Formats: sequence, structure tokens, C-alpha cells
Amino acid sequence: MRFYTESEIKGLLLRVRENEETARKFFEVETSVLSTLDFEDFFHKLLSTIMNKFGVGYVWVTLVETGRATRILQAHASSAIPENQLRIIDRRTFSLMVPDSDRPVLGNTDLGRYATLVPEGLRKGFNSIAVVPISLDGETAGSLNFADMSAERFSPDSDTSLLEQLGLVVSICLSNVAAHEEIKALAFQDPLTGLLNRRAMERVLSREIGRARRYDGRLSVVFIDLDDFKKVNDALGHDSGDEFLVYAATIMRRMVRQTDLVSRFAGDEFVIVLPETSHEEAEHLIRRMQEYFGEHPLTLAGTAVPVSFSYGIASVDMVEGEDPAEILKKADELLYRNKREKKAGRQ
Repeated sequence: MRFYTESEIKGLLLRVRENEETARKFFEVETSVLSTLDFEDFFHKLLSTIMNKFGVGYVWVTLVETGRATRILQAHASSAIPENQLRIIDRRTFSLMVPDSDRPVLGNTDLGRYATLVPEGLRKGFNSIAVVPISLDGETAGSLNFADMSAERFSPDSDTSLLEQLGLVVSICLSNVAAHEEIKALAFQDPLTGLLNRRAMERVLSREIGRARRYDGRLSVVFIDLDDFKKVNDALGHDSGDEFLVYAATIMRRMVRQTDLVSRFAGDEFVIVLPETSHEEAEHLIRRMQEYFGEHPLTLAGTAVPVSFSYGIASVDMVEGEDPAEILKKADELLYRNKREKKAGRQ
């Protein structure tokens, strides 16, 4: 029977305590994973938790450009992510740096070759790096990255089992976030055109009316109804009708500012919310849209199909209070006046 020396016993006890501490840290990180349901929390809360629990100098995520995670992020949450927490690169470049999608890459020499992985806002000096692959739907989505001032922290001969476990945990978190973001988008996004739906538009409009009232600002709302949409559906079929709606939505979204909002209200009706825009400025925008559609008909089934619309513009100074329904009602009334005038002009 072998007897351990006092120093060996102390060493064993120290490793037990270290393992308990590591287990505690992982439990806290996994708790964060379970409560992380959107990209904003993924970057703000989860990454800071990992950095603080494991005492690492820098933590960020690199995503491959064509991956599902990147597409979801860019569609729903890219503006909320700090530039020092995310880097997006092409898949070939990523594969050259991380050839084995199952094993972390560690380095503490020639760190310049990892520069492509590092966000612009994080180009600071560090002496070792760890690149931990993360996946989504069985495909490599990118990596969770660590960098530290200590050259020994991520020495290439270090044990990577802890990092692999952490990569798995973060991959699970990424899967949860991606699923939740897509479900959330369904609640606020029109599935055909990709525009915000009526529910989301009314929430934004309520906020913008309140802002305009509070700061004595300008705000205009345009109610649009596509002319002869039923004829397109009846003559060319519903698939062509859908293509017609998507084309109209795409052009409208392309012609407004980033601060403006184009939404699909219902059927062939759209609403454009124009913050800090007078009635005259809104009128000018709509005239430009009409000119564009007039010069660029849509080709459906080999036939040039003209796109035209009727509209009504209501400004915040036309109504009282902050109820979005009031300004929408006013714009809708003006829309139908426009439709009656156009109909009378054709007779």
C-alpha cells in the first residue's frame, strides 16, 4: 500500500479545489446560456460572463460570412452588437486558420496571422490566443475567441479539453439564440416581403409620435394601396401576385432612408413612417417613387406589368394625441380621396 507525502496530499487537495472552482464557473456560464435568447444578450451578457469568470483579457466571436448565424444576425440584430465583440470573415479564410472544426487552435507566436479573426475595435496587443470552433446545425458557424497578455495562457501545448467543453456550451447557446430570433422575427415580420408587419409598425409609430410631440418634431405617415393588384392576381395567378408585392416592397424600402420604416399593412396596402419629415418632403418622396415605378415596370410571365399606387399622407400636426390609429385613419381617408380622384379622372 502506497502512502502519499504531505506535499502530494496538498497537491491533490489543490487540484480538487481547482476542479470544484472550474465546475462552479461552468455552472454559472451554463446558467447564462439558458437565459440567453437573443443576439444582444449573447454578445453583451454571455461574453462578459465568460471573460469575468475565467479571467481572460479579451473575448469575442468570429462568424463565417455565409453561415446561418450570420444571416440571422444581419437580418435582425446587427446594429446592437459592439464592433469589438464580432468579426465576420469568409469561410475559406476561416478554414485556413481553423482546419479542424472540432479542436481549438492555440497560439503564442506569430500572432499576426490571426489578425483576420480579430475585430477592428479590438486591435490591441496580446501575447496568446485561443480560437474555439462553434457550430450551428452541425455546420461550423465560426469561433469563440480568447486573447490574453500572458504568453503562457494559451500556449500550444496546453490542454484544450476545457475550451472544447466551453465551445460546446456556446454552440448550444447559439442554437437557442438563432431559433429564438427567427421565431421573434415571425411575430413582427411579414413573411412574404420581409417588411415589418402591421403590429410592429404600430409600435414604432406610437414611439415616433411620442417623440415628435415631446420635441416638437416633424412626422409624416404615408398610406399606400397598389392599383389593380386584383387584376394581376386574376390574370397571372397568385405566384405572380406575390412577385408583384415583393417587387413593390423592395423598391419602396430601397428608396427611403435608414431612419424611415416601410411596412406591409395588409394585402396590397403598405404604410411608410417618415420621422423628421414634413408633408411636402413626404410628397416629394412619393412622387419620386411613382416616377421610378412608371419607368421600371415589372416583367411577369414575359409581360411588362406597370406598377402604380394611390396614397394618402398625414402629418402629426393633422391629428391630436399620440394614438397611432388616429394618424393612420387620417392617412387612410386621404388615400381613398386620392383613389376617388384618380377614378373620376379616368371616366
